[in-house]
Amino acid sequence: MGLFERFLSIWVALAILAGLFLGEWMPQVFEVIAGLTYFHVNLAVAVFIWAMIYPMMVQIDFQSLKNVGRQPQGLFLTLVINWLVKPFTMAALGWLFFRVFFAEWVDPATASEFIAGMILLGVAPCTAMVFVWSHLTRGNSSYTLVQVSINDIIMIFAFAPLAALLLGLSSITVPWETLVLSVLLYVATPLLAGLLTRRQLLKSGREHLDAWLKASKPATILGLLATVVLLFGLQADRILTQPFSILLIAIPLLIQSYMIFFLAYWVAKRMQLPHSIAAPASLIGTSNFFELAVAVAISLFGLTSPAALATVVGVLVEVPVMLSLVAFANRTRHWFPSETASTQV
Repeated sequence: MGLFERFLSIWVALAILAGLFLGEWMPQVFEVIAGLTYFHVNLAVAVFIWAMIYPMMVQIDFQSLKNVGRQPQGLFLTLVINWLVKPFTMAALGWLFFRVFFAEWVDPATASEFIAGMILLGVAPCTAMVFVWSHLTRGNSSYTLVQVSINDIIMIFAFAPLAALLLGLSSITVPWETLVLSVLLYVATPLLAGLLTRRQLLKSGREHLDAWLKASKPATILGLLATVVLLFGLQADRILTQPFSILLIAIPLLIQSYMIFFLAYWVAKRMQLPHSIAAPASLIGTSNFFELAVAVAISLFGLTSPAALATVVGVLVEVPVMLSLVAFANRTRHWFPSETASTQV
């Protein structure tokens, strides 16, 4: 591992502090950045996430995609966790904490919106950052691509009815522009760019591809750090002026994240999945599609609503939590079967 990856937790902690400091010191700059939004997708954040994902797409051997079906257990695990477990545990934890444990500190109307924001996070599995977590655990990039793609397809049909069911509403209007734009920005465009880049590099020999991948490796980490600075800078005022509310929301979100990961990781171990599939499968279920959750929360409850705040807290806690889970997954690689030719897709 390189210098950036070896001390990634330290760099992220510094990036969080830098974001908070810059957000308070130069609020006008971040107000301008916040305005660079199209269909609820912040284009500045999108650029950095795209920079993270693009080198990973170049790594994908597209010829190997046809072999993913040889090990469908990982796909099955991802789908069960994402659509049959996670939304319902998120709703249950939201109710438990804000209707029981925190009932004395949060009025019922605010509690209802906090729960709604958590539910919207729970029914929106991640599309973009999963590629980063898979990369950091040395996951199978081809398999991860298929997992994300299938999730996106299911989300088109399942997000609205599932969110409506758990929120107790008659219907949910899906912001299709946000969904389509996010998939185009975070999956389709970098995938096409990666395919074309890989094909062009291979024309000059495998060594040119390997050299390009090595040279581009820091871009992923730098893109991650820049994203963290932006996210915390954009929300610096909320974090510093509403620390108690953010703490209350963060507690059940943290419990949910670790619970979902360890459940999926344990099942993956029982299924004897190789680590390159088990780790990404578990991390996909833990991560969230925050752009979609934030967009729906704003459209249903308003920009400054408690529900929107809950989805934003989900964004803020995700990176530190996921990095801790990446570190755990890397330390427990020996729990899983050794990689063999038959498991490589």
